[in-house]
Amino acid sequence: MTAPAPTYPVTHRPELRRYLGLAAVIVLLVVSNVMANRVIPQWAYIPWNLSMAVLLLVIARFAGAGPVAVGLGIRHWHRPVGVGLLLAALTALIFALGMAIPATRDAFVDSRAATASVPMMLYQVLVRIPLGTVVMEEVAFRGVLPALLGASPAIRWRWGPVLGASVLFGLWHILPSIGMATGNTAVNEVLGGDQLVTTLLAVASMTIAGVLMCALARLGKGIKTTMLLHWATNSLGFVAAWLLMH
Repeated sequence: MTAPAPTYPVTHRPELRRYLGLAAVIVLLVVSNVMANRVIPQWAYIPWNLSMAVLLLVIARFAGAGPVAVGLGIRHWHRPVGVGLLLAALTALIFALGMAIPATRDAFVDSRAATASVPMMLYQVLVRIPLGTVVMEEVAFRGVLPALLGASPAIRWRWGPVLGASVLFGLWHILPSIGMATGNTAVNEVLGGDQLVTTLLAVASMTIAGVLMCALARLGKGIKTTMLLHWATNSLGFVAAWLLMH
């Protein structure tokens, strides 16, 4: 009589790699947030964030989430780019209307744009924002984190990964929100310069924005959509502030 084959415990190595990758990504983002907002000089902002984006993608690949899983598949690029361009155009129209209406004009006034020269404004809009902010944040919060939490919104919608990544996106804006209470005219008038309330509202609003951006990544089938929208929102907002203050 043949002896039965020995049985061994079932290992979940792919899941373990995903959990390890997720932990590494969260730690890396915490370190990067402090470094980018408090430590590194301005000239290092772009190379630092681009390096972090690449490192996040490497970690995601190790954890089993390749380019398609993080919303960066290159085979079908027409839809995400097309949807992103349409959203960017819509953003430009909304901003133009907001600048034209006196009641909403103050929302665009930001002291950070007051002293920017034309070359500095162009640098912010065409270089620093897209390469230093957009790439890093979209790769992290619409690509890598949702994928490692269980599902990329570009492939499959699941509330757990979307909410997890979006809450982390909200927390990511704690340090950048410091100073906004007095730097933005509309925020200062509404909140009276209360930094705690400003920070809490920034976290809440960016969490909601994160969910919306995940939904748009789902609509566009990739994070190229949200990269274009993110660039339009930040860059055109800076342009609007610059135009109003010059």
